[in-house]
Amino acid sequence: MSATATASETTHAAKRSAALFSVLAAAVVTALKLLAGFLTGSLGMLSEAAHSSIDLVAAVLTLVSVRVADRPADEDHNYGHGKIESLSAFVQIALMLGSCVWIVSEAVRRLLHRTHLSLPLSIWPFAILLFSILVDASRTRNLKRIARDSGSPALQADALHFSTDIWSSFAVLLGLFSTLAGERFHRPALQLADPIAGIIVSAIILRVTIQMARQTINALLDASPTTEAGQRSREQILGELTTIPGVVNVERLRVRQSGAHVFADLALGMPRTLTFQRSEQITAEATAAVQRHLPGADVVVHSIPRATVAESVHDRIRAVAARANLAIHDVSLRQVDNSLHLEQHLELDETMPLRRAHTLVTDLESEIRREIPEISAILTHIESEPATIDHPASLEHDRQLDRRLRRVARTLPEILDIHDVMVTHLAGPAGSSSNGQTPPAGRIEVTCHATLPDDLPMARVHGVITELESAFRLDSPEVSRLLIHPEPVTDNRR
Repeated sequence: MSATATASETTHAAKRSAALFSVLAAAVVTALKLLAGFLTGSLGMLSEAAHSSIDLVAAVLTLVSVRVADRPADEDHNYGHGKIESLSAFVQIALMLGSCVWIVSEAVRRLLHRTHLSLPLSIWPFAILLFSILVDASRTRNLKRIARDSGSPALQADALHFSTDIWSSFAVLLGLFSTLAGERFHRPALQLADPIAGIIVSAIILRVTIQMARQTINALLDASPTTEAGQRSREQILGELTTIPGVVNVERLRVRQSGAHVFADLALGMPRTLTFQRSEQITAEATAAVQRHLPGADVVVHSIPRATVAESVHDRIRAVAARANLAIHDVSLRQVDNSLHLEQHLELDETMPLRRAHTLVTDLESEIRREIPEISAILTHIESEPATIDHPASLEHDRQLDRRLRRVARTLPEILDIHDVMVTHLAGPAGSSSNGQTPPAGRIEVTCHATLPDDLPMARVHGVITELESAFRLDSPEVSRLLIHPEPVTDNRR
């Protein structure tokens, strides 16, 4: 079993253990409060018992929801079962509202009719309430710790719920003490403290209910984080995403939570000239950035191609062709007056009919003109795949060109080596051969790497390269262009 799986199982076990302990504690406290309430007739005590009974139901719901929420995603629940925790909290809210209505109505009835205001003196209500406070303090601390570690909304709601029990128990203690003091010292006004304590308890329950309702509804509606920490985390994620090289802008950042699981949905604008491999690297970096702020988040990144100000005209032309899923090469531009003339080669399937090929070319040229208005004239050479493959006759001629280039290079003492010679045949008018041999049809371009001394000044490097180009063109006039990449002796293979 992997370390991640082991950690996940440990977290799930801790959540279930905390929920089970909460159920047992709520059951004991509820039973004791009910007993004391019936024995004394204290509304404050009965309201606390009602509150604790709701705690018991809530704890049971939390235990069930935690068990269900920990189930992995399946075909019917692609995002897992985490929402069951929010649904459990929603049921708790309904129960707490019902208890508030009962407690307030009973308190008002006792205050208006002055009934059940006299309470029998007993030490048990005080002992039970003190015991309840100790139990609530212990399970609140435990639930907060587990909720923080696991990110469970149900356990977090339980912790918040039970933390208010401590204050409500203090209110009931104060009400009981005031009522008994009123009876002992014949102060009738103090006997009203018990129903008033019940109203205070209901107010505390209502406050917690409203707070839980807001969190639960936001979770069920997939609301974005509204807390200060949530907003700060969102701003940090956005800031980090925009610093990733290759991210033009963040089009969308959506975050939702399902139980303890967080899902993030990103839409990133990326330069449309990026390769697929580079866009995958950016996606991985963006995912890591989000998970640094939202550990364990399930991140989905959508890449949106965008034109950038850094694009050259050549980049824009290739982007138009790529958008149409067409392959072009040998793109060249010439400035004529105040406009550009474009020449390009388009590769098409050799079995494609001319009519369809012409339609593709027309559409491509129209799209290029629309996106780059400064281009006024376009000449597209259509090539099929076999036309770009060298055959034996041309290979022999290419070898001769290689030998001629090396022979000419030996006449220049600064050139120490010629390597990586490549001969390319392009569509176009055929050149002429000074050696009496017929070269392959079309234009010929030659590229190579030349090794020169490390300390040779760049002015002399340019002069040597120019001399080599001129001498080779005189020896082989069928070559339309020679491209030379100069390299120092110490590093001549890059």
